[in-house]
Amino acid sequence: MSENNQLRDVFDAIADPTRRQLIRLLAEAEDLPLHELTAQFQMGRTAVSKHLTILKEAGLVLDRKVGRETRYRLNASPLREIQDWVAFYGKFWRANMLRLNQLLKEEEE
Repeated sequence: MSENNQLRDVFDAIADPTRRQLIRLLAEAEDLPLHELTAQFQMGRTAVSKHLTILKEAGLVLDRKVGRETRYRLNASPLREIQDWVAFYGKFWRANMLRLNQLLKEEEE
């Protein structure tokens, strides 16, 4: 994919439970070939490959050829966008809970 094309949205890429499981499997291993990843699911190679392509388009997965097989590994840096998004709303909820706590204390008095 060229730099002029926008990458697939990271949030879209992790929306599917199968892709989240692929991320987990790749996080637990240095890299894995397609046949080992496919063995973890009740679906065929083609379906797993399609999920890996979506993760690759989002920059979450890198691949490399080793002989006749393709090995996949996790590139976790795009997950930073999700971490930052969640952290923003974590601050929002902490601030609101502090305000609610203060309001409840004032009502008790």
